[in-house]
Amino acid sequence: MRKVVLFAHISLDGFAGDVNGGLGFLSYNEELQKYADELVKTVGAPLYGKTTYHLMEGYWPTVLNNPDADKRSLAHAQWVQDIPKVVFSTTLDEVSWNNTTLVKENIVEEVNSLKQQPGKDLVIFGSPGLAKSFMKLGLIDEYRLTLHPVILGNGIKLFDTNITTSSLKLLETKTLGSGVITMHYSSNNLTTG
Repeated sequence: MRKVVLFAHISLDGFAGDVNGGLGFLSYNEELQKYADELVKTVGAPLYGKTTYHLMEGYWPTVLNNPDADKRSLAHAQWVQDIPKVVFSTTLDEVSWNNTTLVKENIVEEVNSLKQQPGKDLVIFGSPGLAKSFMKLGLIDEYRLTLHPVILGNGIKLFDTNITTSSLKLLETKTLGSGVITMHYSSNNLTTG
C-alpha cells in the first residue's frame, strides 16, 4: 500500500514559510538538493493544496520553454509535467495542468483509494494548509522534514494547535554540512498491508 508522506522545510521555530509564504530562509545547497532528488524518486503522485498548485503550475511549465534552463531544472520540469498530480481544494472549480486531478470532497475516501492503487508514494510538497488538514484527518503516514538553522519569528506555521497529539517513530536523521537536519518519521497511523 502506498503511503502519504509530508515533505516540508521548516525553520527552527516551526515555520514552513515567511509571512508571505516565501522560502528565502532555506539553506539550499547541493547537499540538500541531493536529499530532495532522492525523495523525488519515491514519488508516485504529488499532492497539492490550492496555493501550492497555483505556484507549481505557474512555474514549472515555463521552465520547459526556457532556453536558458539548466539540465536538472529541465528534467524536473518534465517530471512534474508528466507525473499524475492531485489537488485538494473546496474552492477550485477545475484544474487545467497536464495529468492533474481535483478532489473537492470525500477527502478521506479519496486518499484511501489513492493509497490502494499500485505505485510509489503520495507526497505533499510543502502545502502547509493541506498538511494541517491531512494531520487533523490522520492521513499522514510519514513526515520528511528538513529543519533549517534559522529563527523566523513569524510566518506560516506547519503545525497547528488543533492537531491531535501523535507519537512518531524516528526512522532516520542526518545533519548536513549547512546545519540543516533532515528528519524522517513514521506516524502511528501507518498500517502495513
